[in-house]
Amino acid sequence: MAGSTGGFATNVAAGSALARKLFSVALFAQTQKQPGFSRALTGPAPSTGDAINKLKGQTSKDMPVVRITDLSKTAGDKVSVDVFGTIGGKPIMGDADAEGTGAALTNASMEVKIDLMTKVVDAGGKMAQQRTVHQLRNIAMANLTSYFARLDDQTTLVHLAGARGTEVNDDWIVPLSSDGDFASILVNDVTPPTFESHYLIDNAGASLATPSAANIGAIATADVLTLESIDNIRTLLDEMAFPLQPVKIADDPAASDEPMWVLYVSPRQYSQLLKATSNDIRSFQQNAWNRASYGSKHPLFKGEVGMWNGILVKKLNRAIRHGTGSSLTSVLAADKATGTGTATALPAGITAGFAVDRAILLGAQALGNAYGKNKGSDYHFDWLENPYNFGRALEVGGDCMGGKAKLRFNLGGAHVKDHGVMAFDSVVALT
Repeated sequence: MAGSTGGFATNVAAGSALARKLFSVALFAQTQKQPGFSRALTGPAPSTGDAINKLKGQTSKDMPVVRITDLSKTAGDKVSVDVFGTIGGKPIMGDADAEGTGAALTNASMEVKIDLMTKVVDAGGKMAQQRTVHQLRNIAMANLTSYFARLDDQTTLVHLAGARGTEVNDDWIVPLSSDGDFASILVNDVTPPTFESHYLIDNAGASLATPSAANIGAIATADVLTLESIDNIRTLLDEMAFPLQPVKIADDPAASDEPMWVLYVSPRQYSQLLKATSNDIRSFQQNAWNRASYGSKHPLFKGEVGMWNGILVKKLNRAIRHGTGSSLTSVLAADKATGTGTATALPAGITAGFAVDRAILLGAQALGNAYGKNKGSDYHFDWLENPYNFGRALEVGGDCMGGKAKLRFNLGGAHVKDHGVMAFDSVVALT
């Protein structure tokens, strides 16, 4: 990217309004096209025939991440997301009077706030540059595009997982939750997985365990993710009254007949799946290839991927990891109406050689990703140029106006529930 002009005119002056708008649009488009976790989970924009979604500026409702851009049309710093409950009850039979027996529609709403995120690159002074302004813009844009793509992936992952974890390395842009800037960087509250949306892999009982204080205290090093765990997850989905809505990829001809969910796992969870001698890894990998061979070219089927019992398993390039001495925050049964989390320390048996990694199971409409209009560029991103030192040096930067939130609703006032995501914690060996 740094070696290409990308179709931009080389004679656009530093600081001109034209340069700002052209580069703002390019930065948004190129960040969205970067290969990565968040973009693979976002569906296509609505077609001209999809009038309601087009009015809302909303991408496909059949994918885990729904991108909403209607804030770009009006002033405001938040967007409302609504859900309606499913009616039930007995039917009215024969000639019995049906008047006045209409079932009330239950609904709930949540708001996704947006805020401004900025990153600046110092392009140096004239003697250090010895290049044209246009060439330096391309170099700066290559760096800023990579930065915003990683920021996009990481904020999406943290919101969906409902936790930041304890892993720290140079790749992480999002700081630990203990950092004073964590809340403002995530814009909306990072909420723990709701009751009945969070489970522990319990291999001693060959089952899934709810994250009560007793069950968290009983986590052992043998509680690793296996294909049997995925069978248990599928059984859980099949028996739920209101399971996660399946992910439907636009070019997957089997989407309507063979429901599919996506399980994102950490690198060590994926490695554990491959190493387990009891697992049928050849079939696990072949199943994913078979599903893609129906004709889909979607990036969800690319890379290190397997499929088991209708669940597509994808390896993440980073982990939501809880290390030695940390706690898992979960919503206990007593708090399911409020969604308030309780932190429970990991047991002493999870020593420095082990950790608990979080896998996230995704259905449709798990996360709202709202973008607003940046007044500087009249677009979602803004390109900034700041000459300093009497105009002999130049800072360039990018602005992003947006915010994300995991979609969770309270229908009926008795149970706050994550709408399209579930979390599954398992032990991984770090050596």
